[in-house]
Amino acid sequence: MDTDLALVISIVIAALTIPSILSAVSDRRAPRASAITILIAGGLIVFAITAKPGGYSLEQVPDVVLNVVARFIP
Repeated sequence: MDTDLALVISIVIAALTIPSILSAVSDRRAPRASAITILIAGGLIVFAITAKPGGYSLEQVPDVVLNVVARFIP
């Protein structure tokens, strides 16, 4: 898997997990599914950072997201 794609997928998964966590906490139940998805997103982030030589800096993340989106939109 491409490291840029892994980073973007992990960011999307992490962003979509936030409402799930808030819903579980407001309903006073354990956020089990949310915890699993956060672990998946974290694993993808670690994979992307370690697999790319030199890693990523915070300044590169917006460019990476735009490049990945541009690859898939004709």
